[in-house]
Amino acid sequence: MKFWKMNGAGNDFVVLNNLDEHLPAELLPQIARTLCERHLSIGADGLMVVDAPTQGGDYKMLFFNSDGSVGEMCGNGARCICRYGYENGLAGETQTVETTAGIVTGRRIDSRLYRIRLNDPTTVKLDSSIDVDGIRYACSYVELGDPGLPHAVVPYHDLKNADENELRELGRKIRWHSAFLKGANVNFYEIIGEDHIFERTFERGVEDFTYACGTGTGSLVTVLTLQGKVSGHGVRVDMTGGTLVIDTERQGSKITDLYLTGPTNIVCKGEVTDEDLCLAK
Repeated sequence: MKFWKMNGAGNDFVVLNNLDEHLPAELLPQIARTLCERHLSIGADGLMVVDAPTQGGDYKMLFFNSDGSVGEMCGNGARCICRYGYENGLAGETQTVETTAGIVTGRRIDSRLYRIRLNDPTTVKLDSSIDVDGIRYACSYVELGDPGLPHAVVPYHDLKNADENELRELGRKIRWHSAFLKGANVNFYEIIGEDHIFERTFERGVEDFTYACGTGTGSLVTVLTLQGKVSGHGVRVDMTGGTLVIDTERQGSKITDLYLTGPTNIVCKGEVTDEDLCLAK
């Protein structure tokens, strides 16, 4: 079974081509759990599987979190898979990718830089403040696509110097908060300059901080644009793994177009020989 290991701003993925491998769908969660385990296998935030299109796209992208759960979409993953699609001849410099949350379009800017149009914000609640351990936290809530990928957006003072363990515990409590019926990815942020933000994302399915989160970044800039705190154009978002750029188009109180631009990296290509991966089951 051949694989690529890729990352987009530190958000890392194992990529399999099911057009060649013909893996049964029911085995993909197990494959994700096994291959994404960092100490026992390749290690990644998630598994991406290229499959045959069913809605007129160039191909379908199936995404699984490292715990084997299905992800509706992944922004950095989509940017990486657009590069995979281009370099494997599945699509041209502009391509259409089918995801669980809807169609995503991507464009190659240069050999490593890719830009995608994220799924539209389908739910936006600018004030979804929540109580955690008796403390009231300002919070907004966004879903991208349909079914919606849920994101909580939470301001956090002096985020760069926050205690890692305290922030992780807060992220875990917000991620599982009863206010979010299907859970939420938690995007902590601090505005550090004009159209310049620092962000940390606690991701459901990974159940920890990741180095970057593309859909989280898009959700964050959606909120801040509607609140008038950023322009919505060329907004730079710094994360542990690098910098992503978000551009929006706005009509009144709605974001109609949401674009994510950032780097991709092909870490390695190879053959899976993991002896703990029993595909016969």
